[in-house]
Amino acid sequence: MRLGALFTGGKDSTYSLFLASKENEISCLINADSENKDSYMFHTVGSKLLDKQAESLGIPLERFYTKGEKEMELTDMESFLKKMKAKYHLDGIVSGAIASRYQKSRVDNMCEEIGMKSIAPIWGVNQEEYLRTLLKSDFKIIIIKVAADGLGKDWLGRILDESAVAELVKLNKKFGINVSGEGGEYESLVIDCPIFENRIEIGSYAKIWNEKDKTGYLEIQNAILEDKH
Repeated sequence: MRLGALFTGGKDSTYSLFLASKENEISCLINADSENKDSYMFHTVGSKLLDKQAESLGIPLERFYTKGEKEMELTDMESFLKKMKAKYHLDGIVSGAIASRYQKSRVDNMCEEIGMKSIAPIWGVNQEEYLRTLLKSDFKIIIIKVAADGLGKDWLGRILDESAVAELVKLNKKFGINVSGEGGEYESLVIDCPIFENRIEIGSYAKIWNEKDKTGYLEIQNAILEDKH
């Protein structure tokens, strides 16, 4: 099938794309340029590196603008998906939903309305096992936003490795956070994986931290693509 991939540059959308690409053609990456940084549907923090990720993947990046108003952003998305279906002759859409019925049900309904298949390769996975699978699959991931108890400023820019996964499991038991971050506890950025032609090397960055709310994000100021071979 010819698929469009809902893509944020984070681990879930990238790994779902990776799985779907094994038996399908990924014709385009679809990303929402949302004005609402706290959108229910779309992650926005890593958007500055989307062009580099798309270049490394060798897949066209298609972006649409939305104010990010709840439910209205879905109308914006559905309209854009119709255009992408026509432009790329898409048979379906792949998404990175894991446990969020809010996200998955809306993508499912949209696809049904438009006449496309909705594919969610990691839906329902065990979240701890999933994170370890990412590491075994040679995904290099960094944390670029945190917004949960136990996730402090020191997590910004941290590589998601075995020790980080172990800590997330402990925080889940202590505070009840979502291990995979799908509840908005943290957001991630993939800087290398098996289907990247080049890895992303991050240069300078700043940690933007809100002490009152105990939330923060990584402001990446420059990055380059490095040859992996």
